[in-house]
Amino acid sequence: MINGPMIHPPLLRALAGAGHGAKILIADSNYPHETLANPRSTVVFLNLAPGLVNATDVLDVVKATVPIEAAEVMVPAADTGITEVPILDEFRSALDGVPFTEHGRWEFYDSAKADNVAVVIATGEARIYANVLLTIGVRSPGE
Repeated sequence: MINGPMIHPPLLRALAGAGHGAKILIADSNYPHETLANPRSTVVFLNLAPGLVNATDVLDVVKATVPIEAAEVMVPAADTGITEVPILDEFRSALDGVPFTEHGRWEFYDSAKADNVAVVIATGEARIYANVLLTIGVRSPGE
């Protein structure tokens, strides 16, 4: 029996196969989940409908399941006219103390299709730029 917040068998299996330094992409509903991902990564579809399941809910469960040592986020280019991306503050708040790196769209895509991206989670998140790339940390002795 599983003891913890996550009960999704394919996602548990994918996370169990990843280790320290592997990356997990939690992606919004606009993200090209299969065409701009590492072809060896496991893609888990949780995008039931717009807004279901959202990226912050997925992040809360993932961070309770595996240790996170770093995060990367996608930010809009200056020429988009987008000056605020509120979900980025939510990601930072949820991952308090975790170092963040910001990437423009194309640089983020390059990071998200790297060989060490083990899991891509497709969410129904409808907010823009709601993509976060997490680096798995290590469990402390005794955890």
